[in-house]
Amino acid sequence: MHNYLRAIGFENFKSRDDIQQLIAMTVQQADSRSYVTKDGEKLLGEFCKDFADGIGICVCGEFNEQDKFLYDYYYPYVRGTRITTEEDITVSRHASRESYAGVCDDLRVGVTVIFYLQNMIPYIKVQNENRFPIRGTTLTMSALSLKGTIMMPIAKTDSDKSFAKKRTREREKLMHKARKGDETAMETLSIDDMDTYSALSKQIKTTDIYTLVDNYFMPHGVECDQYNVMGEIMECHEETNSLTGQTLEIMTINCNELIFDVCINKKDLLGEPMPGRRFKGTIWMQGFVNYPDA
Repeated sequence: MHNYLRAIGFENFKSRDDIQQLIAMTVQQADSRSYVTKDGEKLLGEFCKDFADGIGICVCGEFNEQDKFLYDYYYPYVRGTRITTEEDITVSRHASRESYAGVCDDLRVGVTVIFYLQNMIPYIKVQNENRFPIRGTTLTMSALSLKGTIMMPIAKTDSDKSFAKKRTREREKLMHKARKGDETAMETLSIDDMDTYSALSKQIKTTDIYTLVDNYFMPHGVECDQYNVMGEIMECHEETNSLTGQTLEIMTINCNELIFDVCINKKDLLGEPMPGRRFKGTIWMQGFVNYPDA
């Protein structure tokens, strides 16, 4: 069983028989079907079925010589609703199966973001056409979560918000220069980090950490596409799994100007989400690469 089935409302699907029935339903009643030839021999297939708006299960595999579909693996997904970044993206195949991970160096979060690629078939099609490197791609990111907490916001004035945005822009410019080898920019960033660490070390003795740290985005565990995040909720609404009737919370999170959607089972969310409040939890990051003219 995939760990994140619970996040999209399949909390009680735990036995192998239940999973096989769910896979069969997805293939037979798929809302979308995609096919592509790989290496001039294998015919790969991808079947996706929504159980709520933009939330569902994708089954992947290949067809044999008798045109029979052979199931390989499945995964739950949530489709993002907006473009998250326009930075360059690198895609690499997983070693164990025909699935892919994407890598994006987004300067806003300060770490290399690794995500599970949702649209494998379009990527292989572009690869078959030898169109790489391709210009004009964008990335729509989304995430599933198994456990989260709603936190109250930090009180900020309009001037505080504008100052934070200005500082973020300045840091992005410095990181762009540092990436190109500018030693002055590297030194400025190092000094800035040291000053921040020093200021936090003094204040944390008497102040709660979550009143000092507004948001964060950092790797979690041993799997490279899972993260521990905290960010401001921009929008939120509920969806219902059409098969199980379980309620799902969908939140659009702003994590240091990186904006993406998070889906979590309402049972696993502590607190009431509202715009302006903060979401804190661990997520499995997914991404949909938008190819021009695709």
